[in-house]
Amino acid sequence: MLTDKIKTYWVYGVSIVFIALNLFLLARGQYWALLLPVALFVALMYIFALDKLILLIVFLTPLAVNIRNVDVGFGVSLPTEPLMFGVLIIFILKLFAGTPYDKRIFHHPVSLAILFSLSWMLVTTFTSEMPVVSIKYLVARLWFVVPFYFVGVVLFKDLGNIRKFFWLYVISLCIVIIYTVFNHAQHGFDEQSGHWVMTPFYNDHTAYGAALAMFMPVMLGFSFDPAYKKPTRWMAFILFVVLTVALILSYSRAAWISVVMALLVFIAVKLHIKFKWIFATFAVLVIMFFSFERQILEVLERNEQESSTDFVEHVKSIYNISSNASNLERVNRWQAAIRMFHERPFFGWGPGTYQFVYAPFQRSKEKTIISTNAGDRGNSHNEYLGPLSEEGVLGMVAVFLIVIFSIYTALKVYARTEDKEIKLLVMMAMLGLITYFTHGFLNNFLDTDKASVPVWGFMAIIVALDLYHTKQKSEMTDP
Repeated sequence: MLTDKIKTYWVYGVSIVFIALNLFLLARGQYWALLLPVALFVALMYIFALDKLILLIVFLTPLAVNIRNVDVGFGVSLPTEPLMFGVLIIFILKLFAGTPYDKRIFHHPVSLAILFSLSWMLVTTFTSEMPVVSIKYLVARLWFVVPFYFVGVVLFKDLGNIRKFFWLYVISLCIVIIYTVFNHAQHGFDEQSGHWVMTPFYNDHTAYGAALAMFMPVMLGFSFDPAYKKPTRWMAFILFVVLTVALILSYSRAAWISVVMALLVFIAVKLHIKFKWIFATFAVLVIMFFSFERQILEVLERNEQESSTDFVEHVKSIYNISSNASNLERVNRWQAAIRMFHERPFFGWGPGTYQFVYAPFQRSKEKTIISTNAGDRGNSHNEYLGPLSEEGVLGMVAVFLIVIFSIYTALKVYARTEDKEIKLLVMMAMLGLITYFTHGFLNNFLDTDKASVPVWGFMAIIVALDLYHTKQKSEMTDP
């Protein structure tokens, strides 16, 4: 037929033009045209296969490399963040074009908490000490949240996509583990080199450890998943062992603590301890800490155990705030964040500004050998105090609301469903989030793709299971 002949001519014509263009550019020593097929392929995915593009980003995330320019305060993770930005633009265009979107997602408590956080971030961007920095920070947060939460919830209507999400990140992470262990072996697996051998894929051992901890419950869960045949379950268990060994070799004490906390929550759920008691216990511990802060710090200051390759000694160094530079620097950053909050308690200093403005809030007696005024060695090292200093009291409240509603929703789904597959999936996602929320007291990585992809993705999984895979009956037992 004539139409088929025209299509054939188009294919040959485009191919000839492409080959001729590449030959011309190659002769001039330019190779960028070789990327045109990749660009065309990605563009077609945006239009016809957005779900597969998001899963591709998941796979690429552990392998992405961060390119940062400290002078202009801008960094980007390649190739993932430009791809996420594209998803953000497509999502916004579809909403304006009237493409149907399930409004129940926007009305879900987790979504409302996220929208409140983003809205308050926008408000504090206008009052920011550094508006340009805050605008960049807000846009970056949007390109994390929109693809992996608001688009993710729709994606995870299909339970198969939940499993693909888990596997793709872990498989890619295992490539990083092989690279890291090989590098670490060249240095005798010593503790000091364990801090940087995962670069350039992860900035340091703490971010690497956080990712490992998040997926340990996932692989352990899959190793007992009756939906899989025995070879797949064994493969999942082997990967769980690999993640565990990698976590030990990471020397990330915060990640170790987070795994222990996830185990305690798992035990509490299995013992049918209600959420309100878990929350009450946590609240009491926080109140007791601040009530007896001075006495607790005096006890901690007696510990002089330094970091070590010896596992027991390294664990003991977790609460050494008398001589351990890493721990002391965290305390220094936290104290600076609290002083920043005291000066601007309601609006804060602006999203993303902590590392640029905290220096004057340090005290000489609290500074350490690794302290800096340059804003080039991370931020507040706390996922809760960071927003408190940057966005005021409502910034921290927003974070706690996201945490509380995410965990409550997961426990509700687990209690209501009788489907063992749903129970397993929601438990894995919840325990993964527990590791990160615990880790968040000692570090903060939600401004990076490495942590944001699984964190917002796990929340989307929980909400999708709640909306699409759980019967909503008021008479059912509360968690």
